[in-house]
Amino acid sequence: MILIGIDIGKGNHTFSIVSKDTSEVLLEPTAFPNNKQGFDFFYDKCKSFSKKDILIGMEDTGHYHFALLKSLLDKHYSVALINPVVTDLTRKMQGGISKNDDLDSLTICDVISSSSRKKPYRLSMVNRFDLYEQRQLTRHHHNLKEELNVYTNRLQKCIDIVFPEYNSLFKSKYGIVYMEILRNFPSAEKIASTDIRTLRNCFEASGRGNRISLTAQELKLAAKNSIGIASVSEEIQIKHLVRQIELFKEQIAEIDKKIEEFSVQTNSPILSIPGISHFSGTSILSELGDIRNYSNAAKIIKFAGVAPYEHQSSQYRAEHTAISKKGSKYLRKTLYQVILPVVKNNEVFREYYLLKRSQGKGHRCAQGHCIRKLLRVIYHLLTTGQQFDPALLR
Repeated sequence: MILIGIDIGKGNHTFSIVSKDTSEVLLEPTAFPNNKQGFDFFYDKCKSFSKKDILIGMEDTGHYHFALLKSLLDKHYSVALINPVVTDLTRKMQGGISKNDDLDSLTICDVISSSSRKKPYRLSMVNRFDLYEQRQLTRHHHNLKEELNVYTNRLQKCIDIVFPEYNSLFKSKYGIVYMEILRNFPSAEKIASTDIRTLRNCFEASGRGNRISLTAQELKLAAKNSIGIASVSEEIQIKHLVRQIELFKEQIAEIDKKIEEFSVQTNSPILSIPGISHFSGTSILSELGDIRNYSNAAKIIKFAGVAPYEHQSSQYRAEHTAISKKGSKYLRKTLYQVILPVVKNNEVFREYYLLKRSQGKGHRCAQGHCIRKLLRVIYHLLTTGQQFDPALLR
């Protein structure tokens, strides 16, 4: 077996070639630029070895390795992606006190030379690189939602200053009329000083959903009696925040449409689980990657960071421990979001949740148990291709 360790950089990569059988360094650390000429130079050094005998290792971090990874997979090389933490620990175990590209390329060879029983890496398959785009889209969705929450919180702060009674006039926030009013009249003072006909135009904004019961007269009266203060700076912020929020919503809608297209094409069996949507299903699948990288369901539970810590020493064994929170934070976030509708829409999961609550578990802890159960179900569906059948869980 020929091991090739590649230390990834922005402008240049460094690689070493080592024989696994003899531990002989066949090629000392060599740099090549991150461009076509550099890639051609790298492949020229590899062509003297059979592809089926080569295992290439690189750290799965940042984004600088994407172009090289895609090129390697297109050429049907076997690529091992390594958590940078593993490389760092290996370096320290070997007594390394300094970090440089040449030594790291050799360290990566040491990592991928480990026994196959407990591989500290995961193989990336050529036919699963399509998950990259789906993962990027679902992560972008998560990031936009977080930014949207920041801007909506800032908007509420401004509203509390200029018109604190405003939210109580609506059954729900951020509807079409709600935002239309703020866009044109961003304070109680502005609303109170506006004629009733102009206000009525905001209530005629078209869109889906039920018509609101609030009238322009009621809004104007509430504004006149408001304790809100006049503030030019807050009014300007409200106008700007409304535009930002609407832009975020448009971007999220565009992303969700594309995610749904991917989901329909994939047609994964996990969509048969009640409560899992196109977005949550795509997010879970893209974060997990190739299911063949996991030998059992416990591996994906560990990867999601929802496995409880085990702490045991001599006669002591901790009964209550937190989850590890290692692995993909995006996968963990999706799982905690999706478990609510899964429990709500599935009797078996609802019974399991109530069982854990009756055993004295807190809400969050009971959710964790349900998530681990969900991941075991997902693993079974993905490895067998079966559709979800709640009767099989009883």
